[in-house]
Amino acid sequence: MGKDRSIVHMDLDTFFVSCERLLDSRLNGKPIMIGGTSDRGVVAACSYEARAFGVHSAMPMKMARERCPEAIIIKGNSATYMKYSTMVTDIIKEDAPLYEKSSVDEFYIDLTGMDEFYGCLQYASELRQRIMKETGLPISFGLSENKTVSKIATGEAKPNNQIKIDYGEEKPFLGPLSVRKIPMVGLKTYQNLRNLGIKKIHTIQNMPIDMMQSAFGKNGSGIWRKAQGIDNTPVIQHSERKSISTERTFDHDTIDILKLKGILSAMAENLAFQLRRGKKVCACVTVKVRYSDFQTQTLQRRLPYSSADHDLIPLVAELFERLYNRRLLVRLIGVRYSDLVNGHHQMSLFDDKANFFELYQAMDKMRIRYGDRAVLRAVGMEARTIGRWNPFSGEPPPLLANRRS
Repeated sequence: MGKDRSIVHMDLDTFFVSCERLLDSRLNGKPIMIGGTSDRGVVAACSYEARAFGVHSAMPMKMARERCPEAIIIKGNSATYMKYSTMVTDIIKEDAPLYEKSSVDEFYIDLTGMDEFYGCLQYASELRQRIMKETGLPISFGLSENKTVSKIATGEAKPNNQIKIDYGEEKPFLGPLSVRKIPMVGLKTYQNLRNLGIKKIHTIQNMPIDMMQSAFGKNGSGIWRKAQGIDNTPVIQHSERKSISTERTFDHDTIDILKLKGILSAMAENLAFQLRRGKKVCACVTVKVRYSDFQTQTLQRRLPYSSADHDLIPLVAELFERLYNRRLLVRLIGVRYSDLVNGHHQMSLFDDKANFFELYQAMDKMRIRYGDRAVLRAVGMEARTIGRWNPFSGEPPPLLANRRS
């Protein structure tokens, strides 16, 4: 991978807000906050007008209200957002030779070699214009030789604009920008960099890589490379039907409802952890039941993109309640999460349970260290008591052996 690559990063501007404004033009030009509506809620998205008051995503709604009391607060509608995300995806799929959907509102497109037939900038510009014309949504893009520089360029192009970074201009473009602009630099790393007196990317560009490695370990070399504008990560062809699933075939058919519900809860909880560990969210949940006569039934439902236990476990329980109506012995049960995309919990913060996410982080750390089933809800504890299984072994219990697709 050399300097002949041409990578576009496209990002729908304030996506959730833009969708709401398409439905109600009276929202245009006004400060908008989308998320949990109570004081315990969290801002999932906000308009540029609200950002001018210091509001940002993942901020507690109470604090956001205090900073921008005149803002219009909207609960959010996942079906609307998924509809428009699919519309944009279909347009890109039709026009782009190779694309990667990295989240509901972000896309990478590999246009390498297109300059020989059709200018990459012109091609990307016409695609952007088509998306805006057919969906009504504002969208920005950055074009450069790699993903990192293009993503940062998109941020500089916003709102609703485009930037091309020519070959050889990556370092001069990045140099004056804040180190916070580097994609892998989160708030904690940013604070650590600031404590070292590092505010601008050009400071890292002038540092030896060994110094960054000694200060930040493995991440230090990654940050250094991105600061230099170096990123050989390929655009990975988008797959529409990614999923993760698990199912259990019983040695003896059962009609023990409490046992079935406990196992399903443990399945749902473990799969949610797998999503978070893989930095994924899902938009569809399916429950499967196979009876003793081998008749198999499934039921699925869509939901806002999420990897949160409090979204997924109750939905699995609800689907099972609706599905299990034959009162026959059960041979097999299963759970599948599908329509996966890269993302984090913020994508499902339309409720008022933001305090759960700190709990999930703590539980996930224990699972990563001691094994997937080191922490389990009480309703799923029956799975742990079957057989001789050590929760700290790192091995899943035989009852809940995973099968992923």
